[in-house]
Amino acid sequence: MKRESANLQTAPLSDGVMVDYPLSAATADRSPVMENMLARARAFAEPLIADEKLDTGENTLAHADAVAAIVAKMGGSEAMQAASYLVYSCQHLNRPQEVIAKVFGDNFAALAVETTKLVRVQEQARTASQGHHAEGAGAQTENVRKMLLAFSRDLRVVMLRLASRLQTLRHAAASKQPAPESVARESLQVFAPLANRLGIWQVKWEIEDLSFRFLEPETYKLIARLLDEKRIEREGHVEQLRSQLEHELQAEGVKATVQGRPKNIYSIVKKMRGKSLDFEQVFDILALRVVVPDVKDCYAALAWVHSHFQPIDEEFDDYIARPKPNGYQSLHTVVREIVDGKVGKPIEIQIRTEEMHDHAEHGVAAHWAYKEAGHKGYAGVWASGEYDAKIAVLRQLLAWERDLSGGLQGQGLFDDRIYVLTPDAAIVELPQGATPVDFAYTVHTTLGHRCRGARVDGAMVPLNTPLSNGQTVEIMAAKEGGPSRDWLNAELGYLASHRARAKVRAWFNAQITHETVARGREAVEKLLQREGKTAMRLEDLASQLGFKSADHLFEVVGKDEFSLRNIETLLRPPEPALNPDDGVQIKKARGSEKSGKGGVLVVGVSSLMTQLAKCCKPAPPDAIRGFVTRGHGVSVHRADCSNFRTMAAKDGERVIDVEWGLPKKGADAPVYAVDVAVEAADRQGLLRDISDVFAREKMNVIGVQTQSIKGTAWMTFTVEIADAARLTQVLSVVTAVTGVRSARRR
Repeated sequence: MKRESANLQTAPLSDGVMVDYPLSAATADRSPVMENMLARARAFAEPLIADEKLDTGENTLAHADAVAAIVAKMGGSEAMQAASYLVYSCQHLNRPQEVIAKVFGDNFAALAVETTKLVRVQEQARTASQGHHAEGAGAQTENVRKMLLAFSRDLRVVMLRLASRLQTLRHAAASKQPAPESVARESLQVFAPLANRLGIWQVKWEIEDLSFRFLEPETYKLIARLLDEKRIEREGHVEQLRSQLEHELQAEGVKATVQGRPKNIYSIVKKMRGKSLDFEQVFDILALRVVVPDVKDCYAALAWVHSHFQPIDEEFDDYIARPKPNGYQSLHTVVREIVDGKVGKPIEIQIRTEEMHDHAEHGVAAHWAYKEAGHKGYAGVWASGEYDAKIAVLRQLLAWERDLSGGLQGQGLFDDRIYVLTPDAAIVELPQGATPVDFAYTVHTTLGHRCRGARVDGAMVPLNTPLSNGQTVEIMAAKEGGPSRDWLNAELGYLASHRARAKVRAWFNAQITHETVARGREAVEKLLQREGKTAMRLEDLASQLGFKSADHLFEVVGKDEFSLRNIETLLRPPEPALNPDDGVQIKKARGSEKSGKGGVLVVGVSSLMTQLAKCCKPAPPDAIRGFVTRGHGVSVHRADCSNFRTMAAKDGERVIDVEWGLPKKGADAPVYAVDVAVEAADRQGLLRDISDVFAREKMNVIGVQTQSIKGTAWMTFTVEIADAARLTQVLSVVTAVTGVRSARRR
C-alpha cells in the first residue's frame, strides 16, 4: 500500500521496525500544530515504551505518566508535560532529533535529545563517583550540579529531571525496594538543593525525605515513629489552636485562613544536628501558618497573636519589612500558650499574604543568593556569586514557563563553561570552545604534551574539534614526544584554554633551554678533553667557577655569555711567584738582538737574556728600562712602573738601558700580553659584548677575571697585542659598550 507522505510519518526504530504516526498538514513546514499536544505525545511514545522497564524496574510508560503529572503540579504547561513522553522515546529512534522535529517541532526535538543526553551523562558520572573517596565524590557531586545547569538550554530540562528523579524515589518507596545509595545521595546533594534554589519547595521536601529514608533508614524510622506516637495529641492540639486563632481573627475583622504547617523529617534531623537539639525540643514546636488578604492584616494578626500569647522576642523575624535576599516575605514568630497561669509549649506561627504565600510555595522566587538555612543557619553554605547569578536567570525562566504554551526557546546557562567526561566517567570542566587538546592538558600536562589523536563519543575527530556538553573524550597519546607548534597558532583553533596554551609555551621554552645546555656541555667537555682533565667532576668545576650547578654553567656557555678562557685559567696551575726583579720572557722573533729586527735590545751588550716584567707588562712603543736580575737576565719594565722605581732606588747600579728592536711584520711579528681593566654596570650579556669587541678588533683574549659587587662589575682582560698604540683605539670602542663606565690599560 502506498504511504501518504502528507498524513503519515514513518519513524525508524533502533531495531529496524518502522512505526507510522499521523501528522498534520503543518508538519511539512516543521511547525506542527500545538493542539492536543499531551495526548499526541503519549500516543507517539506508547508503542515504543509501553512494554519497557527502566533500570529501577518501573514501567517506562507509567514513569512518563507520573512525570507528566508531577510537572503539571509544578506549574509546567501542557507542552512541557508532553515533553515527558518524548524524552523516553529518543533511545528507540535511529534519528531522534529529525523524527521528533518533524512531528512536534525543532524545539521539542532539541529538548528531548538534550535531556536524554543528560540522563546518560548523569548515570555515568554517578557510577564513576562510587569509586571516589569522600572528597573526590564531593567534587564530583558539585560538578554534576553545575553540569545539570549547563545542560539547561531552557528551564524545562531542569524541571523534567527534577520530576523524573522524584518519581524514581516515589517508585522505590512504593515498591519497598531501596533506591541505590548513589541515586539517593545524588538526589539529596544535587536535586533537592536545585529544587530549593528554584523555590519548588514541595518537590524539595519530598526528595529530601525520600532520599534520607534510603540513606539512613534507621534514623528515618526512629523519627517517623516518634512523630507518629505524638501525632494524635499534636494534631488535636494544633486543630484546636488553628480553629481558635482563625475564629478570633475573624471576630477582629481579619479575614484569615489558618493551617497547620507540616515539618518534613529531614529538616527536623538537620535542625537537631545543626543546633544540637534533642527530640523534645524540636517535636514540641507546633507550627501554624496564617494567610491574610493584605500586608496591614499581617500586622493586625501579629498584634492579636502577641496580645493573647507570650511571645519569645529573640525568635521574631519581620521578613516583610526586611525581605530575604531571595525575595521571600513573611512574619515569623514563636509564642507560648498561657493556660491557667502556666506557660505552655512553644508554637511557631508564620503570617503572610496570599501573594507572599504563592510566591513562597510555588517557586516564583528561588533561593539564589543567601545562606540556605537563613542568617541563623546551621547547615547552609554561601553560594558563589557566579553560580548565583546564573540561578537568577533560572528564577525568571521558571516564572515565564507558566505563560508559554509552546515551550521556551533555549537560553544557555554557564555559556562560558562546558562539562565533558573521561572514559571512566569523571567530569572535566573546560572553557567554551575547548578542544580535545585542552581536555588532555586539563587531565594531565604530560598527556597534553603526548596527545596525538582523540575519540569523541567513540568516533575519531580532528584535534581542533570544539567539544560540547556531555561528550566522552578519549585521548590517543604517544609514548614520548611533545606538542606541535601549530597548537599555538590561534587561527588553527587547537587551544581555547589560556592555561593549556601556557603549558605548550613552557614546553618549547624548556626545549630551547635544553638545547642550549647541551651545546654548552659539549663545549666544556671538549675543553676538558684538550686540557687532559676528563676525570674532573662537572659539578665541582661549576662550583669552583661560582655556579649553582653544572647545568647553569652549561647554559651560560651555550649562550656565549661565559668565555671558555675562564675555565682554562682555572684548570692551568699558576706559575711560580716571581721576585720583584723577575720577568716573563717575551716571544722573540728568530735572529739575534744585534740585528735590531725585533724584540728588546740591551744597549751596549749582546746576547743577554731579556724578559718582560709581569708586574707592568710593557709593550711597544712604551718607554722601557732594564733591570739586571740575579740569574734571570734583564727584566724589562715600563719606565713608569712603580716596582721598577723601587728597585732602581735601592740598586741603581743594576739599571741598564734597553730599547725596542725594529718591528717585524707578518706571522713572525712578536706579540705582548697586557692587562685591561674595565668597570661597568653589571648586566646579562656584558661579558659577551666586551669579548665581541676584542674579537672584532682581532685581539686575542687569553684570560678574564670578573667580580661583581652590588651591581658593579670589575673585569680584567689579558689580551695579546703587537702595538700598545693600537690598544688605545680599541679601548675607546670598549668604552662605547652599553653599561661600560671606564676601560683602561693597567
